[in-house]
Amino acid sequence: MKKYQLGEFEEVVILTIGVLYRDAYGVSIKKEIESRLSRNVSMGALHTALVRLEDKGYIKSFDGEATEERAGRPKKYFQITALGKRAMEHTKDTRNELWSAIPKVALGLKIVNS
Repeated sequence: MKKYQLGEFEEVVILTIGVLYRDAYGVSIKKEIESRLSRNVSMGALHTALVRLEDKGYIKSFDGEATEERAGRPKKYFQITALGKRAMEHTKDTRNELWSAIPKVALGLKIVNS
């Protein structure tokens, strides 16, 4: 089903936006992902994922207040939309169904080459 398509990195990004809630902007999202997943994230890859998520209607952005430290430019904040929440729930349910469908023995077997 392509109705709620989330790539792996998009899923990480949208989940992180949820974790950060009102403090979800580019740099904070990047730092949170790197901290929680011990994974380096380029700003370019993050920006691409944010644009894709926004294009799909899963997140929306809004400008915060301009600050001196940013030379008068506002931070761009992100929040999850209702459609984004449904996409997240669909992804979680799909993953849980797949995990539940794996026979317990399949995860406990030692594979022997013949």
